[in-house]
Amino acid sequence: MTFKLESPSFANGETIPKAFSCEGQDKSPELRWGEVPAGAKSFTLIMDDPDAPGGIWTHWVLFDIPGSAPKLAEGDKSLGINATTSFGKPGYGGPCPPSGHGPHRYFFALYALDVDSLKLKPGASRRDVEAAMKNHIVGKAQWMGKYERK
Repeated sequence: MTFKLESPSFANGETIPKAFSCEGQDKSPELRWGEVPAGAKSFTLIMDDPDAPGGIWTHWVLFDIPGSAPKLAEGDKSLGINATTSFGKPGYGGPCPPSGHGPHRYFFALYALDVDSLKLKPGASRRDVEAAMKNHIVGKAQWMGKYERK
């Protein structure tokens, strides 16, 4: 059994539609997961861009997603708690690479955790979320899309 993450919004490794970017509606894509590891009580999602000019750019950190949830619907803001992103605010921030910088890769990493809650406040930092997750990860699944601004 392999923990898996997928999106009906775009194929793995393919282009993320404009609607999910800063050039579109800047809404989060639908994400679905399955074959969840035994013992998973909650999930944390981290979306980042390792191709950003200044290093890894964090686009979304959502933690305390209930373990009973099978997906995040497109644009859904009702599940989990948002941490602060590299944009300086909590919540989803879609792909927005510098114009003419070529295609960037956006990794959506979903972590299955053996705790119900990370016991962090909304707007926590990514660093705090990762520190709280340490020693509680029972599985990781990943999906990747690309986006380029011409």
